[in-house]
Amino acid sequence: MKVEVLGPGCKRCDQLYENAVSASAEFDAGDGIEVKKITDIKYFTQMGVFVTPGLVIDGEVISVGKVLPAAEIQKKIAEKL
Repeated sequence: MKVEVLGPGCKRCDQLYENAVSASAEFDAGDGIEVKKITDIKYFTQMGVFVTPGLVIDGEVISVGKVLPAAEIQKKIAEKL
């Protein structure tokens, strides 16, 4: 599973990334959850994210312009597993 945090590197983007890493740590390593920070603005627009931060799980945009708490990200990951 690929979890992507889209953002140019602002404080809110960094916080969402930290929350995503924390959320993914709650799952078994065998689940293969990879959390990546994406800073490429062209990629943002391809994904339809025009307000950062954005959260994408397996190619699906989950949130835009919000810093989701780790518990909510964990819930979204669990739904996708």
